[in-house]
Amino acid sequence: SVGIAIPKDRNKWGYLSEVHGHGMNAQQAADMAEDLAAGMLGTTLGMELDPDKAWSEKEQVYKSSGLIIRTSNITQTARGKKDLWTTTVAIAMFLFD
Repeated sequence: SVGIAIPKDRNKWGYLSEVHGHGMNAQQAADMAEDLAAGMLGTTLGMELDPDKAWSEKEQVYKSSGLIIRTSNITQTARGKKDLWTTTVAIAMFLFD
């Protein structure tokens, strides 16, 4: 899963994060990726939040602060056959003018 956090101030950089693992469903991976990206951006903007709180609680604080305008994720999961490897890919692409 790739997490994205975009600041309101267009002169500041946003953040991407990645989560890879096993035993997670799509929502868990997506929440973790968004939480990581928003946490990194929030830290650079001087925000301090309890890391033990759920993403849904932190998301409201981040967005209501007016500093972070948008978070999102790109997530792909799969359930593999027992004792076999399964690979998924989630991609974020930068497009520049």
